[in-house]
Amino acid sequence: MENKSVEDKNSSLKLIPKFEVYMQYMLKVVLIQLPRVEKFSIGTEYKTLMYDTLRNILLVDNFLEPFYFPQFIDNTYACIPGRGMHKAAKDVQNAMKKCKKEYGDYYILKMDVSKYFPSINKEILLRILKRKIKDKDILWLISQTIFAGRKDEGIPIGNLSSQLFANLYYNEADQFIKHKLKVRYYFRYMDDSIILMKNKEDLKRIKLEIEKYIAENLKLKFNDKTNIFKAKQGVNFCGYKINEYRLKIREKGKRKLKNKVKKLTYQIKNGEMTSKEAKKYLCGHYGYMNIANVYNLINKYFILDETSNYITKK
Repeated sequence: MENKSVEDKNSSLKLIPKFEVYMQYMLKVVLIQLPRVEKFSIGTEYKTLMYDTLRNILLVDNFLEPFYFPQFIDNTYACIPGRGMHKAAKDVQNAMKKCKKEYGDYYILKMDVSKYFPSINKEILLRILKRKIKDKDILWLISQTIFAGRKDEGIPIGNLSSQLFANLYYNEADQFIKHKLKVRYYFRYMDDSIILMKNKEDLKRIKLEIEKYIAENLKLKFNDKTNIFKAKQGVNFCGYKINEYRLKIREKGKRKLKNKVKKLTYQIKNGEMTSKEAKKYLCGHYGYMNIANVYNLINKYFILDETSNYITKK
């Protein structure tokens, strides 16, 4: 892969040759799946979007995930296979049980980065990547992805590569917190993180050191939600209210579930869908509830079918 394709001034479709051949093939495969009318009406803008999407998928799957995932700390959970929100919530609860047993009373530092995705500095992100990746062609491709937008700061939330870039960006702080500050109980889900510690004054010092580090090295800052409080209050993390022995769904989640069930129930009563069809629209909520202490909530909105799956009450 020595020669790069000539830059098209009217398009962002700048790809290294072997990659471009594969993209052309994938584009044809995707187009085959579209209705005939749509095939002939697809314009340059749509093709550009498809190229960008395929480029993101191939870049992440082939180069970035296999290389960087093993380097992340064990207690970061967003967009990493085998982890996720449920594991994050359970790990935090288990750590709270240990702290309760070990310390008795203890404190929690809850940190939330202000406008995280829009604040990611692209030059800093590229420098982080260049520390590990030396292949010029891959770096060029990564650069095309990072600088696809016009601004120096901010990456789009929806892109597959953006999720990994965002994880990788704050991994700098993860390494600092775990290895430089030697924090034992630290957990992060993207831009939302918590630390458990016995002493409030120690947490104040840790908070100041982290704030200084992310400001100087990542050009980030915490928002007003960042605070220190007694652990007996429980902590909001990954959609749950967590304490040592209970995982409760937060009020926002309850309202969302209530509105969804209300809408589906209306559609079932009006013959627009069956209970079986409605179940697929609640899969995310089922998983959300399965690890939480929500017996009364489930009993209020659902019944169990013969396979012990939840279905909406009529």
